[in-house]
Amino acid sequence: MSGTNQRIDGKRLWDSLMAMAEIGATPKGGVRRLTLTEVDRRGRDQFRAWCEALGLKVRVDGMGNMFARREGRDPDRLPVLFGSHLDSQPTGGKFDGALGVIAGLELMRTLNDLGIVTEAPLELINWTDEEGSRFGRSLMGSGVWAGEYPMEPMLATKDVDGITVGEALDAIGYRGDAPTEPFPADAYFELHIEQGPILEREGKAIGVVTGAQAQVWYDARVIGQDAHAGTTPPSARRDALLCTARIIDLVDRMMRARGEDGRGTVGFLQVLPNSRNVIPGETRFSVEFRHPSTEEIDRLDAQFPREAGFIARDCGVTLELATVFKNPLQPFDPGCVDLVRQAAARLGYPTREIVSGAGHDAVYVSKSIPTAMIFTPCKDGLSHNEAESIRPEEAEAGCQVLFEAVLARANRAR
Repeated sequence: MSGTNQRIDGKRLWDSLMAMAEIGATPKGGVRRLTLTEVDRRGRDQFRAWCEALGLKVRVDGMGNMFARREGRDPDRLPVLFGSHLDSQPTGGKFDGALGVIAGLELMRTLNDLGIVTEAPLELINWTDEEGSRFGRSLMGSGVWAGEYPMEPMLATKDVDGITVGEALDAIGYRGDAPTEPFPADAYFELHIEQGPILEREGKAIGVVTGAQAQVWYDARVIGQDAHAGTTPPSARRDALLCTARIIDLVDRMMRARGEDGRGTVGFLQVLPNSRNVIPGETRFSVEFRHPSTEEIDRLDAQFPREAGFIARDCGVTLELATVFKNPLQPFDPGCVDLVRQAAARLGYPTREIVSGAGHDAVYVSKSIPTAMIFTPCKDGLSHNEAESIRPEEAEAGCQVLFEAVLARANRAR
């Protein structure tokens, strides 16, 4: 690494990542830190303690989003924001989300070590429920903050056990009193593992993320009729699961028709009554499509409901389909992206420009604040998996680029 004598402490960064990974650690080496659970509370408490030990002022908004502020030299300047999330998938990895939060913490620690006061204030953020695995609404905290989701319906959203988001926030003590809405800010930066194989395959240390691909998500419900598995002939069956299986195959066919850029997934499925000798009378499941082209997502959004409806008709069941959200291709701010590009070049890291295949909090934040993202490689492109892995030097490189980009923005000439 070259280009700077203001270096973050790579060992301290890694040690803190491993300390956070102990909270919710799984036997297979991953983490289970589902949002707004007791384990999530422990992670949040540790994050708060680390921030307060640095003299940062921590506030929490009504969705549990956490903001740790370090004052700047000029009180009239807008803050530069950075962060990610600490919640995980049910069988998640150590680095998805946590890398961005803990790297932001290391950035703050390094500033303290070097006695640097930035011109603009800095704020490190831990967003609530980025994963969406418990309540079914990905990017919930940042989405409510950005005005993409209405707050009250989100607080009333239930998990599979009937617990609402509001009840879960209260149970862990993280329903804050700060307003859950965008506040004036100068920029937002987010460091994240790529969650794909491109950087590793090409031997690139840093992904300069230019935007996030278009997406459309649905909640689906198929209503048929419960019936005895042994006595109901084919002509009398209204099998909700059979219809669902055919719709899942439709999703896969529509994805593959788009080539290597296509993405289509059914990742959540409930079968009712879920008894081995009862024909399923109802299913509930998720459907999502992603693509780099907004126009292609528009075509998918027109085609899928129509063809899924034909399948339901032929199966003699009812299909209810609700759009959870639909996002066009979201470009990031050219000026912020260029700061990431310049930082990596100055440090001598090989880079690749890339469009994010995953959704991130940065997508919603970018709708009101100039935003950029930084990607680091992950082994075999594997994520949302307990085997998710990165090397310490990869984490250090990403954090150093974050440090350089944030400082350049916070100290820029007015």
